[in-house]
Amino acid sequence: MATWQCVKRCGACCYLDPAERPEIEEYLTPEELDKYLSMVGSDGWCVNYDHENRECSIYADRPRFCRVEPEVFKDLFDIEPEELNDFAIECCHQQIESLYGDRSFEMMRFNKAIGI
Repeated sequence: MATWQCVKRCGACCYLDPAERPEIEEYLTPEELDKYLSMVGSDGWCVNYDHENRECSIYADRPRFCRVEPEVFKDLFDIEPEELNDFAIECCHQQIESLYGDRSFEMMRFNKAIGI
């Protein structure tokens, strides 16, 4: 069975363009939405994403909506803890494919890391 994990130097989740996430207002509070929108750079990437090193510059202090944790996903998306693994894998697959392609190095690294 595949087990979700974050793969370093991927960054797919750091592409925050609101046009790519039309349902965002449905699951973020008004305060979180303001924070989210303040983090979107002119290129659609999070302003805290370090493109050179391909990592989050505020990872330890990132907002709640950036965290893949059971209580966060239950609250935001009504995903039960036992469903989180499969849901997170599907989210990553969709985001990685849309940004880098389904045969990209990032997708291969992710699949290898999760055991696919």
